[in-house]
Amino acid sequence: MTPRTSELATLGHRIRHFRGERGLTLDQLGERVGLAGSQLSLIENGKREARVGTLQAIAGALEVELATLLAAEPPNPRAALELEFAAAQRSPLYASLGLPAVRPGRGMPDEALAAVIGLHRELQRRASEAIATPEEARRANTELRERMRERDNYLPEIERLAEQQVRSAGHRSGALTHREVSVMAEQLGFQLLYVNDLPDSTRSITDIANGRIYLPPASIPGGHGLRSMALQAMAHRLLGHERPASYAEFLQQRLEINYFAACALMPLEASVAFLSAAKKDKRLAVEDFRDAFGVTHEAAALRFTNLATVHLDMRMHFLRVSGDGALLKGYENDGIPLPTDVTGSIEGQWVCKEWSARSAFTHTNRTTEFYQYTDTPAGTFWCATQTGRADAAQRASGSGEYSITVGVPFADAKWFRGRETTVRAESRCPDESCCRRAPAGLAERWAGQAWPSARLHAQILSPLPSGTFPGVDDASVYEFLEAHATP
Repeated sequence: MTPRTSELATLGHRIRHFRGERGLTLDQLGERVGLAGSQLSLIENGKREARVGTLQAIAGALEVELATLLAAEPPNPRAALELEFAAAQRSPLYASLGLPAVRPGRGMPDEALAAVIGLHRELQRRASEAIATPEEARRANTELRERMRERDNYLPEIERLAEQQVRSAGHRSGALTHREVSVMAEQLGFQLLYVNDLPDSTRSITDIANGRIYLPPASIPGGHGLRSMALQAMAHRLLGHERPASYAEFLQQRLEINYFAACALMPLEASVAFLSAAKKDKRLAVEDFRDAFGVTHEAAALRFTNLATVHLDMRMHFLRVSGDGALLKGYENDGIPLPTDVTGSIEGQWVCKEWSARSAFTHTNRTTEFYQYTDTPAGTFWCATQTGRADAAQRASGSGEYSITVGVPFADAKWFRGRETTVRAESRCPDESCCRRAPAGLAERWAGQAWPSARLHAQILSPLPSGTFPGVDDASVYEFLEAHATP
């Protein structure tokens, strides 16, 4: 029901209510205001909009003020039930059920009407819970990646917001401190609290009523993770996020809060100045960018994707690849042929074995970035790759080694440290003869003679549990808040 439809329905109920109090039939009231009873019935049923003059005549005949007749609230509890019932039956959810519309007659008790409305409310609540099958999640993620590619992975409105918040907290240079993050929270009316009993399904919880942001305890003093989680929690408030109505909206919100946190940890003006100076000296390196702002290698690499095209005039790509070669996260606007499935999704697809994102795993010296040129059907690319190991929680879910890669087309390699590398490889992917198809001799010898047991990528196959927010156990969150509500 649209707002206008709702207004007309409420007005009709109010006319019927006052007509009933005066003991008038439709025809009797119609005679007093110059309308046929059938026309007045259409107005009372919310199916016809009356002119102002007609409404003034109706108000006069019913001996009420026009403002009273036009009030927005239902005239009595029964009318409120009937209005909500009508609105529920006009909703897309009810229409999708293919059931006929039912008009509650006078003989329908209030209790029965309230029970039916309760069922509608529960159906709507369940339908509005953010839930996504793996297919829906992958499709939404692909669409979001394409939109960000069109924008060169740059969101100027969030850049400006973050810069403003960081400056108002007193930050001027260097890495953003925990103290400055706390000041940002205080300016929003929140206190940062570190607790040991956050529900397993959450990374942080914001208590809006009491002005608190709950975070896990600090494991590494000054570490990037807690600053980032606190900034992400604040970003929801600063960006005016409402409860996500779909999984696509949930992903959009998550992207925006991650973007805000990155902007705050690596502020625009300071980051561009640092990277521009490094480019001028032809010594661009994600390692240096990471160390200058006290963040993780992945955070620095992702932030580089935000700034490279708009502020450094170069196109590039970013990859996070697991130890078995599966692409976990990726971005490109330089034309490198990322592996995709038939839907265009890149998550879970195998990266070519010749790319540095995988060949870096074979090198013993992993204390610094690994550099490589790779010839592909789309041209030659230079890449810098850093490998690492996932934390205990990620390893428990099946993750282990991973690599972080930043790369650019050959022409832009001149701006980077490591451009002098002599390591070069050739990739013919997506041609399967490149690295996916076994040599003819091996295939002939072993075809039909092997039965491997595949490692299951459960995170790719499993849908997120339903809840007010995807993957979050509502009950545990409310129990946590109740336990911590008392100072």
